Amino acid sequence: MRVLVAIVLAFISTAALADSTGERQLGHGAPSATDVISGLYTFSRFQQGLLESTDLKGNAEVKNLAALRAEEAAKRDKTLKQIQERIGAEPRASKTNSVSAGLVEPDTSDGPAYVRSFYASQIPEYDTAIDLLERYLKAPDNAALAAFAREQLPMLRAQVKAAERTMADK
Repeated sequence: MRVLVAIVLAFISTAALADSTGERQLGHGAPSATDVISGLYTFSRFQQGLLESTDLKGNAEVKNLAALRAEEAAKRDKTLKQIQERIGAEPRASKTNSVSAGLVEPDTSDGPAYVRSFYASQIPEYDTAIDLLERYLKAPDNAALAAFAREQLPMLRAQVKAAERTMADK
């Protein structure tokens, strides 16, 4: 019985620690404008990191797509910066993994394996960004950011579908 109580207390204290450090689990309420801005900046860093990754190993198709996504990320960041300044939000610094950590190492992959990993690495990042925007739109706390989120969602959904189709084809 004591062991059971100890396990329950450990679980509760771990959950409380996660809440106190600002970590959010999916499905736990709507994120704030600051959470959305921070999450989208993280997504942009991921997309910009794809371009760096393709410099090491990648064919023209992958390099062109990475350049396009990095350009889109820069435009998104510019708009986010304007919204951020208007509402006075200060995005949280978040831990991000290196893009190359999610991709097959260039030394150990051949062209097709790298291309598959390139597309595969994008899907969970897109899913995270889409989920964040969808949850935010359930209870937005800023009209400008909500409009931006509604504008971004169809584009992000189309891009993740394209990545999934390309993955299936490779």
